[in-house]
Amino acid sequence: MTLSNGIRYLATPGPSVMPEEVLRAMHRSAPNIYFGPLHDLVDGLIPDLKRIARTSGDVAIYTANGHGIWEGALCNVCRRGDRILALSTGRFTEHWSEVGARLGLIPELIDFGRRDSLDPSRIEEALKADAAHQIRAVIVCHVDTSTGVRNDIAPIREILDRLEHPALLMVDTMASLACDRVEMDGWGADVLLAGCQKGLMTPPGLAFIWFNEKASAARERSDMATPYWDWVPRTRPQGFYQYFFGTAPTHHLYGLRTAVDMILEEGLEAVWRRHEILASAIWAAVETWGEGGAMELNIPQAHLRSHAVTAVRLPGGGKRLQDWLEANVGLTLGMALQIGGPDDPRSEGHFRIGHMGHVNAQMIMGVLGSIEAGLEALGIPRGEGAVAAAAKVIAEGAAG
Repeated sequence: MTLSNGIRYLATPGPSVMPEEVLRAMHRSAPNIYFGPLHDLVDGLIPDLKRIARTSGDVAIYTANGHGIWEGALCNVCRRGDRILALSTGRFTEHWSEVGARLGLIPELIDFGRRDSLDPSRIEEALKADAAHQIRAVIVCHVDTSTGVRNDIAPIREILDRLEHPALLMVDTMASLACDRVEMDGWGADVLLAGCQKGLMTPPGLAFIWFNEKASAARERSDMATPYWDWVPRTRPQGFYQYFFGTAPTHHLYGLRTAVDMILEEGLEAVWRRHEILASAIWAAVETWGEGGAMELNIPQAHLRSHAVTAVRLPGGGKRLQDWLEANVGLTLGMALQIGGPDDPRSEGHFRIGHMGHVNAQMIMGVLGSIEAGLEALGIPRGEGAVAAAAKVIAEGAAG
């Protein structure tokens, strides 16, 4: 006998839960890709994607994942041999810098650890040392899904402007777009990256690069913009096929159109507030469990935590809890990434909870109740009243 039969819940930080409306929109025959309604659909998506990123710049759509557009973004603005400054608060900016190195760029990595956000003073020190302005781009993840940290982006622009440093500010918002507040123009970002499978609630397969006039000018000096990654024809197409450098990802576009409609109907401010409340409920539960045991949030300061993913530390019990929930409840939590990867023995004591996109209060309460059951079944010490603490946050949030 198992209690896991039924609809399984993938509470990982991507792919996120797909709305039934999105899946139904995709369940159709292939359309005519040469003319007709599909062209109108894409023409309408472009301005709406800009609205979600809060930018007046351009956006290019790719059939790719996040790792792909790391490459695509760098190829459009860099020349081989250029230096880039990578600001790491987890594994993913490191991976992005490694992609740059394989492209022939020279990355300089500043590691801020796995439990804290960016330190502006260290960024300023590195940029001041670059008196010859050899650094062509500063790359950073707004939210690193491996650690759950949320970085403040605007201070990086302030440093660049104050030092009159010409480097581009390039921001990965894969985990945060349509979950945490993202303001490309407000932050002063020159390039913004994201994918469709997290806050945009669409099956993996689409990725996006937004860029402004400064980044567009950098494209003119790049020697790495291959035919596929070149964003110029994708944003200034002479024919529909140039949007995608070939056949359009038709059914993903149908799903994305529906997902974007759902986001805009709810309203971005409301989407951000919903994620904030649900994240706060999770934090309240974890903090309460930690009062009588070893569980703790990976990011101690609440204002530095993402509203889309929470990394939890549970020494000696994280992996056991994940396995029990998968087998007995039908709940899948995210595996640990913030240490050295799933093969690092220290990762046994970590897990992540994804709460991004198509998620509501009863889903989060189900996750927390299931975790409570797992802790009870495994005899893992914990504080009492965690689910009640989360319920209080949700009740107060619903009351406005």
